Amino acid sequence: MKTLYAIGGACALAACATATIPAVKEGLVEYYGSQKTIFDTGKAEAKVPLAAMSGPEASFGVGAVAGLDGEITVFDGKPYVTKVRGKEFTMDHGRDHAAVFSVWTKNTQWRDELVPASVKSYLDLQRHVKVRAAAAGIDTNQPFPFLLAGTPAELKWHINVDRTEGKPVTRELFAKSKVNYTMKGTPVDIVGFYSEKHLGAFIGTYVPAIKEKDVKNTIHIHLVSKDGKSAGHIDDLTFAGGMTLRLPKN
Repeated sequence: MKTLYAIGGACALAACATATIPAVKEGLVEYYGSQKTIFDTGKAEAKVPLAAMSGPEASFGVGAVAGLDGEITVFDGKPYVTKVRGKEFTMDHGRDHAAVFSVWTKNTQWRDELVPASVKSYLDLQRHVKVRAAAAGIDTNQPFPFLLAGTPAELKWHINVDRTEGKPVTRELFAKSKVNYTMKGTPVDIVGFYSEKHLGAFIGTYVPAIKEKDVKNTIHIHLVSKDGKSAGHIDDLTFAGGMTLRLPKN
């Protein structure tokens, strides 16, 4: 059952008018804002201060920086905020940022298992996470977090950058407002969230990896490279074995 409650957190950005965020809590997941709101309003306004989703607790989260100006990934309480600047991107670990929408967990108990060699693609991962979560006794009708660690064969990922030229944000402009990257054979940690009921909220409606029209996206995944130099939203990935899946302990 959904419950609303306040999360305290000072937001240093002028766009964040209040320090109290009425986040939604479902199971182990907390979220606020939605991707759909961007298209409904044509604006990508600040909704969630980064301080609300990160901190000393073992928190993990993902989000889009307000104004389509970057990506937020929280791994083990530490923020990784990437923004495109010129031909490069910057990395910031400060908490004086805000997200237009985000999802996070402060779960501290995880169980590890190897990902089988049969999991090779984005869709394989999406299906595998649900199967293994159900086997572990997790209610897959509720949103839940998961983590991955290892070295994928290839990762295609992006960082949001505003290319709207001041126009209202449409789905087409949102899709264009990204700088795309590819990494191969790079060790990473992956922060993920699964839900079949939050499409358009914290689960994206469009994913380049899913070509089938009758298949819905049910995961939102971000990477943090093991060297801490890269972080962002994963669009597609292929596996070469040796990955570890971490699911919440009941």
